[in-house]
Amino acid sequence: MTYAERLKALTEERGALCVGIDPHAQSLAHWGLDDDVAGLEAFARGIVEVLGERVAVFKPQSAFYEVHGSAGIAVLERLLEDIRQAGALSVLDVKRGDIGSTMAGYARAYLADEASLRADAITLSPYLGFESLRPAIDLAHETGRGIYVLARTSNPEGGQVQLSKGDDGRVVAQQVIDDAAAENARSGQNALGLVVGGTHADAGVDVSHFNGSILVPGIGAQGGTIEGLRGIFGDAVDLLLPSASREVAHGGPSVEGLVDRVQTLLGR
Repeated sequence: MTYAERLKALTEERGALCVGIDPHAQSLAHWGLDDDVAGLEAFARGIVEVLGERVAVFKPQSAFYEVHGSAGIAVLERLLEDIRQAGALSVLDVKRGDIGSTMAGYARAYLADEASLRADAITLSPYLGFESLRPAIDLAHETGRGIYVLARTSNPEGGQVQLSKGDDGRVVAQQVIDDAAAENARSGQNALGLVVGGTHADAGVDVSHFNGSILVPGIGAQGGTIEGLRGIFGDAVDLLLPSASREVAHGGPSVEGLVDRVQTLLGR
């Protein structure tokens, strides 16, 4: 099955929600944990232990694991295996972007079948040019994995680049969206998704023609709401994969608190 097919099946069963696993110091303290490798592991794997069979997608933010060096990366490897064992999908939030052999190296690190950090999908930055992502796009197609391309991100300063206009009058983010849609139409896999933040009253782009998944960060602590998504995305709302991190994590460490946060976001 392709990534798009697996995602569709799981979200139909469990609901369209991505839970971010971002073990920054504030969240670890909320759980009564220290900001060290032991706290990192207890927090990250604890979320999946409780929610692994309830949630369709988990999104670990790689930076919070990398900061602890090789021991943190080892925790990330175990976390990705936990997600696989729970029957959920992983989107590894790495936001890599480079050219040539370096991009190919990043692709192999996260999208190859034999990679210890393999995930079902990863986030990538296209701002060295969309075609700079080609090694990752091709490997994702080969292995049946997915890519979420940064288009209109949730941070306010993103507009400085993303809403700049090109020679054809389209803003840069729209060019990214159109290129991703064309790649999906060419491959037939719909492996390429978008990252479009849920924090903008007007995203400034048109996704009505898009043909893949749209990951929507910013739900909860950053101010975005599930209820507000239709106003931003219109009829494309059925493509959305809303993502919440602190909004869910701060329901823990109690099982009941974590489950309640997820059920509320899913409207259950």
